[in-house]
Amino acid sequence: MLKKGILLSLVFIMLLPLFLSVQAAPAEVRLGSEVLFSRYHRLIAGKKVGLVTNQSGVNRKGESTIDLLAKDKQVDLVALYGPEHGIDGKASAGEYVQSYTHPTLKIPVYSLYGATRMPTPEMLAGVDVLLFDIQDIGARSYTYMSTLNYCMVAAQKAGIPIIVLDRPNPVGGNIVEGPVMEDKFITFVGVDNLPMAHGMTAGELARFFNRKIGAELLVIPMENYTRDMVYQDTGLTWVPTSPNIPDLASVFGYMATGLGEGTGIGQADKFKWIGGVGINAQTFANLMNSAGLPGVTFVPENQGSRGGIRLQITNYHTFNPAKTGLTALAYARSLNNFTVPKSGTSIVMFDKIMGTDKIGQYLEQNLTPTQIEQAYAPGLAAFKTEREKYLIYSTVKKTAPGMTQIAVFADGMPVTFDAAPFIDTSKRTQVPIRAISEALGAEVIWHDGNSTVTIAKPGMDVTLTIGQATALVNGRPVVMDTSAVIRSARTFVPLRFVSEAFAAKVTWRDEWNAITIIQ
Repeated sequence: MLKKGILLSLVFIMLLPLFLSVQAAPAEVRLGSEVLFSRYHRLIAGKKVGLVTNQSGVNRKGESTIDLLAKDKQVDLVALYGPEHGIDGKASAGEYVQSYTHPTLKIPVYSLYGATRMPTPEMLAGVDVLLFDIQDIGARSYTYMSTLNYCMVAAQKAGIPIIVLDRPNPVGGNIVEGPVMEDKFITFVGVDNLPMAHGMTAGELARFFNRKIGAELLVIPMENYTRDMVYQDTGLTWVPTSPNIPDLASVFGYMATGLGEGTGIGQADKFKWIGGVGINAQTFANLMNSAGLPGVTFVPENQGSRGGIRLQITNYHTFNPAKTGLTALAYARSLNNFTVPKSGTSIVMFDKIMGTDKIGQYLEQNLTPTQIEQAYAPGLAAFKTEREKYLIYSTVKKTAPGMTQIAVFADGMPVTFDAAPFIDTSKRTQVPIRAISEALGAEVIWHDGNSTVTIAKPGMDVTLTIGQATALVNGRPVVMDTSAVIRSARTFVPLRFVSEAFAAKVTWRDEWNAITIIQ
């Protein structure tokens, strides 16, 4: 019996590391599409839905959002919209795509890369809500996020909400690099004032875009996603987003090898090689390997008459695609002195990709990669500060919003509460004070001993007293038709009064049983 006990103990000790490893496995990333169906189905129930998507619009199980909506008896899927490469992702880059009728669903499949790149009023006729579910690759010049921008503009004009089902930025949320797009050069291959590598998800970009658009935007964020993740960390299976982006090596190589439009310096093997005529491959590799670029080494390789280098990414977390691409262009010009394309009465594609004509000027001046980086650094620093307002994810997993009867969205984002909102006897929505204060960008200041609390941000403060209908707004008494209360050991405040005091627009959406707050 003793031997048996010892044997069992040994088996337990041997299995303990395996057990602990299983227990310690990170929670799987849940995509915005999955969160929509599990938590926010109310947003589409009973609605005529239009869906902007392609073959990448699948969940963790590989189920298409198209199919899930088509099978949903509470939803009427009335139209599909496809970006560049078509809804099946098979059309070549730049290829004109026709609209057609879906062969089984018998609904229109509108091309947003054909006769128009923005949904027309006719395309949105009869649509109650527009969904967007497409996987991006994290590069400004990749056009899927331009399609998102155009769809937001169209939704705003049509007066319908647009819901973005968020997905990972596959190259991560920490690498932010390259010159920032100047207004003069904004086109469909660079739709807003972003750097080459923006480090934002589709949902974060939508919030950034919306500062100019003003659409009724809702973002359904992912769960268990942090911005230090690259796609390999998510546990998701990569679905080729376009013919030349079949795998993650191509995703990460896109900005590193694809910036030389019109220079003769080009990519090969689906963005895994870069080079050109008149370049000595070994010299090119030596220059690149001595540049101190993180997470990558370069192997000399000729492609026909072109000399070049093959990327070997060694650390996907530290690899900086845009910095690598700009460095490669600068060194390539030092080797073969290629002619820099220049904009005149029309903007050349090189400048559209760069977002400026200054990079071309720096190359002509034979600036080093470090000098070029220093030149665009001030604009990049300003962008990094600006983008902070629109970020959703941190490097720490956040608790998912609780399932509540009343949903609250602030600037397109669901607000997380540690206690459920409720409607009081005055028919006012009461919400936990800390959550709504954080959503408004304010802080909570407690006053001990007199049952009062202040919500404050620069230039504005609101002081409420528990159980009293008079509040102080910047020191001025204002009478409410309700009061702050304590319930379940939480302080609740009237959502509309507090939000409007901070100049936010509050809208009750009866069909969603939800409130939207726009600042």
